[in-house]
Amino acid sequence: MTIAWVIGGGGLLGSALCRALKSQGTELFYPSERFCWGNGDKITQQLAAAVHAFAAQVGIAGRWEIYWAAGVGTMSSPASALAPETNALTTLISLIQSQPLLTATRGALALASSAGAIYAGARDEIISENTPPAPTTPYAHEKLRQEDLLRSFTLANHGISTLYARISTLYGPRQSVGKQQGLITHIARCILRNQLIQIYVPLDTIRDYITADDAAASVIAALRATSAKPGVFTKIIASEQPTTIAEIVAIYKRLARRAPLIVTSANKLTNLYTHHIQFRSLAAPQYARPSRISLLVGIAEVMAAERASFVQSRE
Repeated sequence: MTIAWVIGGGGLLGSALCRALKSQGTELFYPSERFCWGNGDKITQQLAAAVHAFAAQVGIAGRWEIYWAAGVGTMSSPASALAPETNALTTLISLIQSQPLLTATRGALALASSAGAIYAGARDEIISENTPPAPTTPYAHEKLRQEDLLRSFTLANHGISTLYARISTLYGPRQSVGKQQGLITHIARCILRNQLIQIYVPLDTIRDYITADDAAASVIAALRATSAKPGVFTKIIASEQPTTIAEIVAIYKRLARRAPLIVTSANKLTNLYTHHIQFRSLAAPQYARPSRISLLVGIAEVMAAERASFVQSRE
């Protein structure tokens, strides 16, 4: 029996991970209180209590999984805004290390990060796990630092495996309003409010879009496939379907039955984003899980969820 703990379970990816794990019959662990990410002393206390409670449940289950899907950082975040997340991860690792019930039990950890950020400066036409990381932002550097922390921990504990889940452009219903990312959600919100849609990259910019539900299922499958052999593994999680922004706009035009009000211009964020990025995962191909939700269906789901939220906000 496996017990799983999704850290960041309220976010886009985290909530999808919780849904997928529940549907597979995996028991989920929930801390007794919501974490205070902005308070270093408080979250240290909260993590200590949570790890202690988690270890007690693991002693009954016999196997554990932790999915790190936390963090509010984006490509444009300064290093100062990203440090608290790494500090919290460092604390978590130390707390796991101090729990004999966890280190003596078969366990696995997955760290979610943005593939687009980690490979932002890569020159390969098609990026795979063989492509060396090419970070260009504080966000990417911090994620690589987090990977290094987990590598050291994993190599020191031979019964534990770690997955670096480098995910392509994630989207889905109920994406955070306050987080400045998510082109697909941004377009939907602007269409419903009849607002101009500011886009800071050319419309022929190519990205790989994957729904949170597809990404979550792939992360779980990859973690469990690799955990049979303890160690550190890297897996790119992507739809492997390159799509231009112009194609996304065309889908919205079809769904909304009117042309979105698009304005393209450059700003300080423009140069952070590579014009063309395409992914192909070569790691553990026998466990490849193709995307089940097409871009058309995924965007329609986002549009429906945003419409329902918009209507509710006006009542």
